Amino acid sequence: MPVRVLVTPRSLTEKPHPAVEALRGKGVELVYASPGKIPGEAELLRLVPGITGWIAGVEPISEKVIATAAHLRCISRNGVGIDNLPLDVLEHRGIAVCITNGANAQGVAELAIAMIFASLRHLSATDHGIKAGGWPRHKGSEMKGRKLGVVGCGAVGREVARIGAAIGAHVLAYDPMQPALPLTSDQVTWVSLADLFRQSDIVTLHCPAPADGKPLVDAAVLASVKPGLILINTARAALVNEPDLIAALDAGRVASYCTDVFDPEPPILPGLASRSDVIATSHIGGYTEESVDRATAFAVANLVAALGLD
Repeated sequence: MPVRVLVTPRSLTEKPHPAVEALRGKGVELVYASPGKIPGEAELLRLVPGITGWIAGVEPISEKVIATAAHLRCISRNGVGIDNLPLDVLEHRGIAVCITNGANAQGVAELAIAMIFASLRHLSATDHGIKAGGWPRHKGSEMKGRKLGVVGCGAVGREVARIGAAIGAHVLAYDPMQPALPLTSDQVTWVSLADLFRQSDIVTLHCPAPADGKPLVDAAVLASVKPGLILINTARAALVNEPDLIAALDAGRVASYCTDVFDPEPPILPGLASRSDVIATSHIGGYTEESVDRATAFAVANLVAALGLD
Protein backbone atom coordinates (compact mmCIF):
# COMPACT_ATOMS: atom_id res chain seq x y z
CA MET A 1 0.00 0.00 0.00
CA PRO A 2 1.48 3.42 -0.95
CA VAL A 3 2.24 5.96 1.75
CA ARG A 4 -0.46 8.64 1.61
CA VAL A 5 -0.02 11.87 3.59
CA LEU A 6 -2.85 14.28 4.32
CA VAL A 7 -1.99 18.00 4.47
CA THR A 8 -4.48 20.27 6.25
CA PRO A 9 -2.78 23.45 7.65
CA ARG A 10 -4.16 26.54 5.92
CA SER A 11 -0.66 27.90 5.30
CA LEU A 12 0.19 24.74 3.35
CA THR A 13 -3.05 24.15 1.44
CA GLU A 14 -3.29 27.73 0.23
CA LYS A 15 0.03 27.32 -1.56
CA PRO A 16 1.89 23.97 -1.56
CA HIS A 17 5.23 24.25 0.23
CA PRO A 18 8.42 22.88 -1.37
CA ALA A 19 9.29 20.91 1.77
CA VAL A 20 5.96 19.10 1.61
CA GLU A 21 6.08 18.60 -2.14
CA ALA A 22 9.54 17.04 -1.74
CA LEU A 23 7.83 14.06 -0.12
CA ARG A 24 6.68 13.01 -3.58
CA GLY A 25 10.32 12.15 -4.28
CA LYS A 26 10.09 9.54 -1.53
CA GLY A 27 7.12 7.90 -3.23
CA VAL A 28 4.55 9.64 -1.03
CA GLU A 29 1.09 10.46 -2.37
CA LEU A 30 -0.05 13.84 -1.04
CA VAL A 31 -3.69 14.59 -0.25
CA TYR A 32 -4.54 18.26 0.29
CA ALA A 33 -7.57 19.66 2.11
CA SER A 34 -9.52 22.61 0.67
CA PRO A 35 -7.14 25.50 -0.06
CA GLY A 36 -6.73 28.08 2.69
CA LYS A 37 -9.57 26.79 4.89
CA ILE A 38 -9.86 24.93 8.18
CA PRO A 39 -11.40 21.59 7.18
CA GLY A 40 -14.49 20.51 9.08
CA GLU A 41 -15.29 17.01 10.24
CA ALA A 42 -17.21 16.11 7.08
CA GLU A 43 -14.24 16.96 4.85
CA LEU A 44 -11.80 15.12 7.13
CA LEU A 45 -13.99 12.00 7.13
CA ARG A 46 -13.85 12.09 3.34
CA LEU A 47 -10.06 12.57 3.19
CA VAL A 48 -8.62 10.32 5.92
CA PRO A 49 -9.40 6.81 4.62
CA GLY A 50 -6.12 5.26 3.45
CA ILE A 51 -3.81 7.93 4.83
CA THR A 52 -0.65 6.82 6.62
CA GLY A 53 0.61 10.20 7.82
CA TRP A 54 -0.95 13.57 8.49
CA ILE A 55 0.60 17.03 8.55
CA ALA A 56 -2.05 18.73 10.67
CA GLY A 57 -2.98 22.27 11.61
CA VAL A 58 -5.36 23.70 14.22
CA GLU A 59 -8.48 21.98 12.89
CA PRO A 60 -10.44 19.99 15.50
CA ILE A 61 -9.84 16.27 14.96
CA SER A 62 -12.54 14.07 16.45
CA GLU A 63 -12.45 10.46 17.62
CA LYS A 64 -14.73 9.65 14.70
CA VAL A 65 -12.15 10.99 12.25
CA ILE A 66 -9.38 8.96 13.87
CA ALA A 67 -11.55 5.82 13.79
CA THR A 68 -12.03 6.35 10.05
CA ALA A 69 -8.26 6.70 9.50
CA ALA A 70 -7.58 2.99 9.90
CA HIS A 71 -4.03 3.12 8.50
CA LEU A 72 -2.89 6.31 10.24
CA ARG A 73 0.51 5.99 11.93
CA CYS A 74 1.57 9.58 12.64
CA ILE A 75 0.12 13.08 13.08
CA SER A 76 2.78 15.75 12.65
CA ARG A 77 1.65 19.21 13.76
CA ASN A 78 3.12 22.29 12.12
CA GLY A 79 2.97 23.97 15.52
CA VAL A 80 2.95 23.05 19.20
CA GLY A 81 -0.72 23.01 20.17
CA ILE A 82 -2.24 19.54 20.52
CA ASP A 83 -5.47 20.39 22.33
CA ASN A 84 -7.31 19.84 19.03
CA LEU A 85 -6.34 16.15 19.08
CA PRO A 86 -8.02 13.20 20.87
CA LEU A 87 -4.79 12.24 22.61
CA ASP A 88 -6.17 9.26 24.55
CA VAL A 89 -7.47 7.69 21.35
CA LEU A 90 -4.21 8.33 19.52
CA GLU A 91 -2.19 6.81 22.35
CA HIS A 92 -4.46 3.75 22.46
CA ARG A 93 -4.00 3.27 18.72
CA GLY A 94 -0.24 3.78 18.95
CA ILE A 95 -0.38 6.75 16.57
CA ALA A 96 2.65 9.00 16.99
CA VAL A 97 2.09 12.72 17.61
CA CYS A 98 4.90 15.13 16.72
CA ILE A 99 5.15 18.87 17.29
CA THR A 100 7.43 21.61 15.96
CA ASN A 101 8.47 23.10 19.26
CA GLY A 102 9.61 26.71 18.91
CA ALA A 103 9.25 26.93 15.13
CA ASN A 104 6.53 29.61 15.27
CA ALA A 105 7.80 31.32 18.42
CA GLN A 106 9.46 34.34 16.80
CA GLY A 107 6.48 35.18 14.62
CA VAL A 108 3.97 34.86 17.48
CA ALA A 109 6.17 36.82 19.87
CA GLU A 110 6.64 39.66 17.40
CA LEU A 111 2.87 39.82 16.79
CA ALA A 112 2.27 40.10 20.55
CA ILE A 113 4.77 42.95 20.78
CA ALA A 114 3.18 44.65 17.75
CA MET A 115 -0.21 44.41 19.45
CA ILE A 116 1.18 46.02 22.60
CA PHE A 117 2.53 48.98 20.61
CA ALA A 118 -0.71 49.28 18.63
CA SER A 119 -2.65 49.53 21.88
CA LEU A 120 -0.26 51.90 23.64
CA ARG A 121 -0.27 54.30 20.67
CA HIS A 122 -3.94 53.88 19.64
CA LEU A 123 -2.86 53.01 16.10
CA SER A 124 -6.15 51.41 15.04
CA ALA A 125 -8.34 54.31 16.21
CA THR A 126 -5.99 56.87 14.72
CA ASP A 127 -5.83 55.10 11.37
CA HIS A 128 -9.62 54.72 11.19
CA GLY A 129 -10.14 58.35 12.17
CA ILE A 130 -7.84 59.68 9.47
CA LYS A 131 -9.44 57.46 6.83
CA ALA A 132 -12.84 58.82 7.90
CA GLY A 133 -11.63 62.36 7.19
CA GLY A 134 -10.59 63.38 10.69
CA TRP A 135 -7.28 64.15 12.33
CA PRO A 136 -7.46 62.33 15.68
CA ARG A 137 -4.53 62.77 18.07
CA HIS A 138 -4.74 60.26 20.93
CA LYS A 139 -2.14 60.69 23.64
CA GLY A 140 -0.33 57.39 23.91
CA SER A 141 1.91 55.68 26.43
CA GLU A 142 5.41 54.26 26.22
CA MET A 143 6.31 50.66 26.92
CA LYS A 144 9.47 51.58 28.78
CA GLY A 145 8.83 51.56 32.51
CA ARG A 146 5.61 49.53 32.25
CA LYS A 147 5.04 46.27 34.07
CA LEU A 148 4.67 43.54 31.46
CA GLY A 149 3.00 40.38 32.74
CA VAL A 150 3.95 37.27 30.76
CA VAL A 151 1.78 34.23 31.45
CA GLY A 152 3.63 31.16 30.20
CA CYS A 153 7.38 31.33 29.56
CA GLY A 154 7.94 28.70 26.91
CA ALA A 155 9.45 29.56 23.55
CA VAL A 156 6.99 32.37 22.77
CA GLY A 157 6.68 33.86 26.23
CA ARG A 158 10.44 33.80 26.71
CA GLU A 159 10.94 35.83 23.52
CA VAL A 160 8.19 38.30 24.44
CA ALA A 161 9.84 38.77 27.83
CA ARG A 162 13.25 39.30 26.21
CA ILE A 163 11.96 41.91 23.76
CA GLY A 164 9.88 43.65 26.41
CA ALA A 165 12.83 43.88 28.80
CA ALA A 166 15.09 45.14 25.99
CA ILE A 167 12.64 48.00 25.40
CA GLY A 168 12.68 48.86 29.10
CA ALA A 169 9.60 47.18 30.54
CA HIS A 170 9.89 45.26 33.81
CA VAL A 171 8.73 41.69 33.28
CA LEU A 172 6.45 39.97 35.78
CA ALA A 173 6.61 36.29 34.84
CA TYR A 174 4.38 33.36 35.71
CA ASP A 175 5.06 29.77 34.74
CA PRO A 176 4.77 26.75 37.06
CA MET A 177 8.07 25.42 35.67
CA GLN A 178 9.95 28.73 35.99
CA PRO A 179 12.27 28.01 33.04
CA ALA A 180 15.47 29.97 32.62
CA LEU A 181 14.92 33.35 30.97
CA PRO A 182 17.55 35.41 29.13
CA LEU A 183 17.04 38.28 31.61
CA THR A 184 18.85 39.68 34.62
CA SER A 185 17.30 39.70 38.09
CA ASP A 186 16.49 43.40 37.81
CA GLN A 187 14.59 42.82 34.54
CA VAL A 188 12.24 40.05 35.65
CA THR A 189 10.36 39.00 38.78
CA TRP A 190 8.67 35.63 39.19
CA VAL A 191 5.23 36.15 40.72
CA SER A 192 2.02 34.24 41.36
CA LEU A 193 -0.67 34.40 38.72
CA ALA A 194 -2.86 36.48 41.01
CA ASP A 195 -0.07 38.99 41.66
CA LEU A 196 0.75 39.17 37.97
CA PHE A 197 -2.79 40.26 37.10
CA ARG A 198 -2.95 42.68 40.05
CA GLN A 199 0.33 44.44 39.30
CA SER A 200 0.72 44.42 35.50
CA ASP A 201 -0.02 47.28 33.12
CA ILE A 202 0.05 44.83 30.20
CA VAL A 203 -0.66 41.09 30.32
CA THR A 204 0.16 38.76 27.45
CA LEU A 205 -0.97 35.12 27.39
CA HIS A 206 1.34 32.37 26.09
CA CYS A 207 0.06 29.19 27.70
CA PRO A 208 -2.29 26.31 26.90
CA ALA A 209 -5.88 26.36 28.07
CA PRO A 210 -6.39 24.92 31.58
CA ALA A 211 -6.97 21.17 31.62
CA ASP A 212 -10.24 21.60 33.53
CA GLY A 213 -11.69 23.64 30.67
CA LYS A 214 -12.23 26.75 32.82
CA PRO A 215 -11.02 30.09 31.42
CA LEU A 216 -7.87 31.49 32.96
CA VAL A 217 -9.21 35.05 32.71
CA ASP A 218 -12.67 35.44 34.21
CA ALA A 219 -14.70 38.02 36.15
CA ALA A 220 -12.77 37.47 39.39
CA VAL A 221 -9.41 37.95 37.70
CA LEU A 222 -10.58 40.98 35.75
CA ALA A 223 -11.96 42.58 38.92
CA SER A 224 -8.42 42.48 40.38
CA VAL A 225 -6.55 44.23 37.56
CA LYS A 226 -5.43 47.84 37.37
CA PRO A 227 -8.00 49.95 35.48
CA GLY A 228 -6.78 50.43 31.92
CA LEU A 229 -5.14 47.02 31.50
CA ILE A 230 -3.96 46.00 28.03
CA LEU A 231 -4.63 42.28 27.52
CA ILE A 232 -2.96 40.33 24.70
CA ASN A 233 -4.00 36.82 23.63
CA THR A 234 -2.11 35.07 20.85
CA ALA A 235 -2.53 31.65 22.50
CA ARG A 236 -6.05 30.22 22.88
CA ALA A 237 -9.52 31.77 22.80
CA ALA A 238 -10.56 29.45 25.63
CA LEU A 239 -8.18 31.23 28.00
CA VAL A 240 -10.59 34.17 28.27
CA ASN A 241 -14.23 34.21 29.34
CA GLU A 242 -15.69 36.39 26.59
CA PRO A 243 -18.79 37.76 28.42
CA ASP A 244 -16.64 38.64 31.45
CA LEU A 245 -14.11 40.36 29.21
CA ILE A 246 -16.82 42.40 27.47
CA ALA A 247 -18.09 43.55 30.87
CA ALA A 248 -14.54 44.57 31.85
CA LEU A 249 -14.10 46.47 28.58
CA ASP A 250 -17.41 48.25 29.12
CA ALA A 251 -16.34 49.19 32.65
CA GLY A 252 -12.92 50.43 31.50
CA ARG A 253 -11.01 47.97 33.64
CA VAL A 254 -9.57 46.62 30.39
CA ALA A 255 -8.64 49.42 28.01
CA SER A 256 -7.74 47.22 25.08
CA TYR A 257 -7.96 43.55 24.17
CA CYS A 258 -5.78 42.32 21.33
CA THR A 259 -6.39 38.81 20.10
CA ASP A 260 -5.24 36.52 17.32
CA VAL A 261 -7.57 33.69 18.37
CA PHE A 262 -11.33 33.25 18.36
CA ASP A 263 -13.88 30.52 18.88
CA PRO A 264 -15.21 30.02 16.27
CA GLU A 265 -12.88 31.22 13.55
CA PRO A 266 -13.82 33.44 11.79
CA PRO A 267 -15.62 35.12 14.72
CA ILE A 268 -19.34 35.79 14.73
CA LEU A 269 -20.16 39.43 14.00
CA PRO A 270 -21.26 41.71 15.50
CA GLY A 271 -19.42 40.70 18.63
CA LEU A 272 -16.10 41.01 20.39
CA ALA A 273 -14.08 41.39 17.19
CA SER A 274 -16.17 44.35 15.99
CA ARG A 275 -15.55 46.50 19.08
CA SER A 276 -13.38 49.62 18.76
CA ASP A 277 -11.45 48.65 21.92
CA VAL A 278 -10.49 45.27 20.44
CA ILE A 279 -7.66 44.74 17.96
CA ALA A 280 -8.40 41.52 16.08
CA THR A 281 -6.15 39.51 13.81
CA SER A 282 -6.95 36.35 11.89
CA HIS A 283 -4.76 33.71 13.60
CA ILE A 284 -1.64 35.02 11.89
CA GLY A 285 0.86 34.72 14.75
CA GLY A 286 2.88 32.01 13.07
CA TYR A 287 1.94 33.09 9.56
CA THR A 288 5.22 34.64 8.45
CA GLU A 289 7.49 33.45 5.68
CA GLU A 290 10.13 32.45 8.19
CA SER A 291 7.80 30.72 10.67
CA VAL A 292 5.99 28.78 7.96
CA ASP A 293 9.30 27.62 6.48
CA ARG A 294 10.67 26.52 9.87
CA ALA A 295 7.49 24.81 11.02
CA THR A 296 6.99 23.04 7.70
CA ALA A 297 10.55 21.77 7.56
CA PHE A 298 10.28 20.47 11.14
CA ALA A 299 6.87 18.90 10.56
CA VAL A 300 8.05 17.11 7.41
CA ALA A 301 11.25 15.91 9.11
CA ASN A 302 9.22 14.58 12.06
CA LEU A 303 6.86 12.78 9.71
CA VAL A 304 9.69 11.24 7.67
CA ALA A 305 11.33 9.95 10.84
CA ALA A 306 8.09 8.57 12.30
CA LEU A 307 7.15 6.77 9.09
CA GLY A 308 10.67 5.50 8.41
CA LEU A 309 10.95 7.29 5.07
CA ASP A 310 14.61 8.24 5.47
